[in-house]
Amino acid sequence: MKFMLSTDAGKSQLRLNGDEYKYVVKVRRHVVGDILSFRNRTDLSEEYRYILESADGRNATFILESHERVVVESTKKLHIGWCIIDPKTVEKVLPMLTEMGVSKITFIQCHRSQRNFRFDFERFERIMESSIMQCGRTSFIEFGESASLNDFLNEHQNSVILDFGGEALKRNEEFETVIIGCEGGFHESERALFTTHRVRHFSSSMILRSESAAVAVASMALSCRF
Repeated sequence: MKFMLSTDAGKSQLRLNGDEYKYVVKVRRHVVGDILSFRNRTDLSEEYRYILESADGRNATFILESHERVVVESTKKLHIGWCIIDPKTVEKVLPMLTEMGVSKITFIQCHRSQRNFRFDFERFERIMESSIMQCGRTSFIEFGESASLNDFLNEHQNSVILDFGGEALKRNEEFETVIIGCEGGFHESERALFTTHRVRHFSSSMILRSESAAVAVASMALSCRF
């Protein structure tokens, strides 16, 4: 854990109780005198270092020792245009995409997307919190929505499309925006829109699920090391 999130981060004194107390004292086994880093989700770039002053079995009290501006971000940007799939499936891979450094995800209404799905972006942010505290990233993934694939392509004309055909995607290939299809892939009417765009596929002969493709392309584009 690189830091903890607290709405009180930045104040001269900070107190934890309940589950947060149990995590710090019982799980992480911090003791009086230890120094922990906290950040406030309103400005993740500021790191506040607190010394654990006391722990009475229910509450832990911290005193601010120092603070500085420390920004931790991926050196590359990746915007995923993702044809809409079940939000529950997105939630499963969201922690990994957060840790890899994906900067933005735009959910696109595509031909084969189910129309009844609705995205709870506040829930997505809550899911990302634990990943951010673990990996040290100082921003949340930005989310957006697009009414159609045509609209998205018009706004992001340099997009790479992951689809069958075209050339194999190379690890050193430069791009900032990639489009991933939903279950069932792209409709032929959508493929007709790709004539002026780079169409790429993975060199593997196996077919990936939409969420697996998102993780794979993020790893390649952001040069993640594990």
